[in-house]
Amino acid sequence: MGPDPAVATVRVAVRHALAEVPSGMPVLVACSGGADSLALAAALAFEAPRAGRPAGGVTIDHGLQEGSAARADAVVRLMYGLGLDPAGSVAVTVGRAGGPEAAARDARYAALDDAAARLGAAVLLGHTRDDQAETVLLGLARGSGARSLAGMPVEFVRSDVRYFRPLLDLDRATTRRACAAQGLEPWDDPHNEDPAYARVRVRRDALPALETAVGPGVAAALARTARMLREDTAALDEWAARAHAQAGGTDLDLEVLAALPRAVRTRVLRRAAVEAGCPAGTLAAGHVDEVDRLVTAWHGQRHVDLPGRVRAGRRCGRLIFGPA
Repeated sequence: MGPDPAVATVRVAVRHALAEVPSGMPVLVACSGGADSLALAAALAFEAPRAGRPAGGVTIDHGLQEGSAARADAVVRLMYGLGLDPAGSVAVTVGRAGGPEAAARDARYAALDDAAARLGAAVLLGHTRDDQAETVLLGLARGSGARSLAGMPVEFVRSDVRYFRPLLDLDRATTRRACAAQGLEPWDDPHNEDPAYARVRVRRDALPALETAVGPGVAAALARTARMLREDTAALDEWAARAHAQAGGTDLDLEVLAALPRAVRTRVLRRAAVEAGCPAGTLAAGHVDEVDRLVTAWHGQRHVDLPGRVRAGRRCGRLIFGPA
């Protein structure tokens, strides 16, 4: 008799992800003890030996709740019990920049970067299709562009560490069933029920209201939209990279810029601003729009000041980015 269908589904997703990891590279699972990451950890522990792949796990103690250290220790024991080795926890200090959700995420990823870099490992994350739908809705509410609406990528690199999200096509119900079928008891983080967080309000209120109003399948439809937007965004980014080089790379040829479609040109302008020292996280669409006006609606305006004390201005047929 084979495994429960939910268990098999999670294992197949992990098997496909492992096939994308470079040969010989160890893999770590980021496990909070919640249903999604716990099902992912169990699947990795099953699949990695069969793929001849070293596999371990790490849990992050954010220190935001009483007893968090004991909870992290329990997750480490659970990962060892599944057969993941090494398994460990990392305590982090969560700052305040960008709000509590963003600050916790920044601290978590920094710790994962360090843990993975020490082992030369890739990292598996437990985000599901439901997480993807929430991300898209949050992007819509904030008026974000295609990049944000494209949601979370299946694979990405940061700080030279490769990250994978094997479960993006699976829903939370599947991971919960997988845990139950294997006798695993997930931990439900109280923060995931706290309406002070925008993502929780989307999960508890917005998505169910949409399901009621327009019918079932909203989360799957939003995730599907995100996947299509990611493909479109990747194509535009590739075009913009070529256009950036064609325009001169640093000081950009205004004629080349003016001939580009706006969707490509604004990507080139954003890239040039970031390369000149503008912090990507504070460079808003409005800033890029003002720089774009130097190209398409110039009436003698001198320059545009950008975050990071970067300035963009016209000179001798070129768009120059430099210190303010």
